[in-house]
Amino acid sequence: MTTQLLQKVDHSVLKTNQLIIISLNILAFVFNQPLLAVLVALAMGAGSLLKRPGFGFVYTSLLKPRGWMKPDVLDDNPEPHRFAQFMGFLFMAAGSVSLFLGSALLGWTLVWIVVALAALNAFGGFCVGCAMYYWLVRLNVPGFSKQPPANTFPGAKPRVSVSG
Repeated sequence: MTTQLLQKVDHSVLKTNQLIIISLNILAFVFNQPLLAVLVALAMGAGSLLKRPGFGFVYTSLLKPRGWMKPDVLDDNPEPHRFAQFMGFLFMAAGSVSLFLGSALLGWTLVWIVVALAALNAFGGFCVGCAMYYWLVRLNVPGFSKQPPANTFPGAKPRVSVSG
């Protein structure tokens, strides 16, 4: 295994992003509001382009400054999380288009897949999109190069916090 430089990744901002994605998508479904699903898709797409969590601004501007959520900074790779968000964006975009084209079953199914995977990450500490990223690394797919942090199962949240 090669040595790689990990970056400081605040998992609290990732969790905030996931919780907002879950909440807005559930509200979209319960109130049958596809525009909320579109909002989630747009935020995830913008976040992918800007290389940060789409709803991360809620954490950085509201939750963290008020002390309502504490940082959870870990040595990690941000790239798998960005890839996971991009995959979520693709599912949300396809789900939104399906909803507006009249295919409610397909649209809401795609939205609920995003809800389920975001919940697995937020509450279970396992990121399926991150695991996919690491599988693509193992398959030597160009553009995918980062290895999971040492002693971390691919897709699992690293266990050791950064001091300081």
